[in-house]
Amino acid sequence: MNDSSRELEGKIAVVTGGTKGIGKAIAEKLAEAGARVIVVARNQPDEKVNSYHFIRADLSLTEEVTRVAYEIGHLYGAADILINNMGANTFPGGGFGTLTDEHWDQALQINLLASVRLDRALLPKMLERKSGVIIHVSSTSGPFPIWESTMAYSAAKSALNTYSKSLSDQVAPQGIRVITVSPGLTKTEAMAGFLDELAKNAGSTIEDITQQLFQRVGGVPLGRMAEPEETAALVQFLVSPRASYITGANYAIDGGNFPVAR
Repeated sequence: MNDSSRELEGKIAVVTGGTKGIGKAIAEKLAEAGARVIVVARNQPDEKVNSYHFIRADLSLTEEVTRVAYEIGHLYGAADILINNMGANTFPGGGFGTLTDEHWDQALQINLLASVRLDRALLPKMLERKSGVIIHVSSTSGPFPIWESTMAYSAAKSALNTYSKSLSDQVAPQGIRVITVSPGLTKTEAMAGFLDELAKNAGSTIEDITQQLFQRVGGVPLGRMAEPEETAALVQFLVSPRASYITGANYAIDGGNFPVAR
């Protein structure tokens, strides 16, 4: 057992979108490190998990965020760690001509404003105690968009990146750390569905579409997609005391995909 095995003992951690993919892996990792984990998502987890408390909510709705914040405060007092992982790219491809006002509004609600609202609801108690960590899970498609398939999603994630940096600058003097984590191509259920839809539309195989996607994003030097657990391991480090001097940064975890140094 290493020194970091239970480093989050006694901490209250909230993970949004924590029933699948990267969010699920983060919830499991934080629980293993000793945190009391609260998962917030629109859909029930596929299996009963005794290691965390589940709140069903649609965080794109203001009244739902208010309800979630009340329940967290009532049951746990305050959150020490907030992982804003909620996000989705479920909008039609094809660029600007296919995206309606409704699509743009949905992209912003899910990928930006849900995080803004939950921060606004939970941050005041962190500020009172002068302690807390907020992680915004973004995407490498923010600074590196693919117009054919991620225009609205990328725009919303870019806005999230800017907001996250602004918030970090504001609250760092009060002892709150705010960090962005930007995964690249990751092997999740959502990615599998995305590739399957692209393959059907193109009359191709998932293997061929996957290779085309790798080429479209400029290649992945490590030659594979990330596992959700790899991003979760980074998040566990960033919320831990070992990362106590890190704030305001945006960590790309993309297998070397990003085309230029940042």
